Amino acid sequence: MSEYTLPRDPAAIADALAPQAVLEAARRRTLALTDCLGDDELMAQHSPLMSPLGWDLAHIGNQEEIWLVRRAGGRPPLRPDLDPLYDAFRHPRADRPALPLLKPGPARRYLAEVREQALEVLESTSPDEDGPDPLLRHGFVFGMAAQHEQQHDETMLATHQLRDGPPVLDAPPPPPAPADAVALPAEVLVPGGPFTMGTSTDPWALDNERPAHGVELPPFWLDTVPVTNAAYQDFIDDGGYQDPRWWDPEGWEHRMRAGLSAPQFWQRDGAHGPWYRRRFGRTEPVPPDQPVLHVCWYEADAYARWAGRRLPTEAEWEKAARHDPATGRDTRYPWGDDSPGPDRAGLGQRHLQPAPAGSHPAGAAPSGARQLLGDVWEWTASDFTPYPGFAAFPYREYSEVFFPAPGAPGRYKVLRGGSFATDPVACRSTFRNWDLPVRRQIFAGFRTCRDAAPADEGRP
Repeated sequence: MSEYTLPRDPAAIADALAPQAVLEAARRRTLALTDCLGDDELMAQHSPLMSPLGWDLAHIGNQEEIWLVRRAGGRPPLRPDLDPLYDAFRHPRADRPALPLLKPGPARRYLAEVREQALEVLESTSPDEDGPDPLLRHGFVFGMAAQHEQQHDETMLATHQLRDGPPVLDAPPPPPAPADAVALPAEVLVPGGPFTMGTSTDPWALDNERPAHGVELPPFWLDTVPVTNAAYQDFIDDGGYQDPRWWDPEGWEHRMRAGLSAPQFWQRDGAHGPWYRRRFGRTEPVPPDQPVLHVCWYEADAYARWAGRRLPTEAEWEKAARHDPATGRDTRYPWGDDSPGPDRAGLGQRHLQPAPAGSHPAGAAPSGARQLLGDVWEWTASDFTPYPGFAAFPYREYSEVFFPAPGAPGRYKVLRGGSFATDPVACRSTFRNWDLPVRRQIFAGFRTCRDAAPADEGRP
């Protein structure tokens, strides 16, 4: 089976792997998400599900110091006293406001000091050299730091969405859907057969994406685009939240206990009036053609059952997103190996909302499915478990501690594809995200699928 490899052209490698550029892009975003608020709001906890933004700010610096300054650079610690304060596994999010955290001013100075030393370390290393230290090989540790910061930036954006108060963030709306979006088929066929899941060679892939391994799948039909707000409203209007037939038993208990009746941040004007949503401090009509957002796994699963379909497994999702049956290749992105751009995927917090369903035709997968990368994370049917031959690297706490014990059921469900809030450096067809099935604050939606019959293989 084929496997993604880096381009052979050294200039293409340098363009694809530019550690300083991705580190600087992440820092610009971090500061933009925090400089827009005063110190009191940065140190406040806007939801017990989230850290104070000030905690994220200093945690980013602490992780960069640990991995880039100390580990990659072999330099003495700058602030070892901060290690226990910003250890994500020592202090649950709900407890972090009570810690003696750095105030925003000292935190920003700490970030700047760490970054200055990190860039000195970068200048003294050969990130594209195939050396003996796997942390430095192809600049992995610098890419890991950039991905870590961008992941926290997405978490901080979710905190902004949970925050009460006047808007402080702004961005232009996404372009309207292309003219052909209305004529797209409801579903596309993904042929059966083998493909390579995961990767062993993508230089910045994280440990849970590894190793590459062969998977054989039967054919299946997949939604061409993510489920839209309009389609989800049909589920609501048909009593989907009141009918336990559509719900996983644990999901029904959660729905009743939490009082779920619509996606998070939605509200209705009267019993039968139009729906509105709150988006980063603004209240606006729910756009019918955008992918539904802020639904938990149980809601996605219930919708799929109501529609007579199911959620795709993560293997099905990944095959749809990277396997080209015409060439037999398994590519880095749905459209191939070239880097994402605005015409291919809704990434990078450009619009602060997903693009309409059917957008980004240049980013379509070989099957014709669109928006598999960007716009909304997509819940899958799969539990978060290790691939065969998994090895934790460079630390257990990134992935391994979230896997279930052998023989135990999984607690976390896998999401794939990234959202409008995800940076391209942390988004590829092998990337795996995960969360508890009750979580709704993340920028998550879904698409559905169904089994195909063998006779379907020859159909367009």
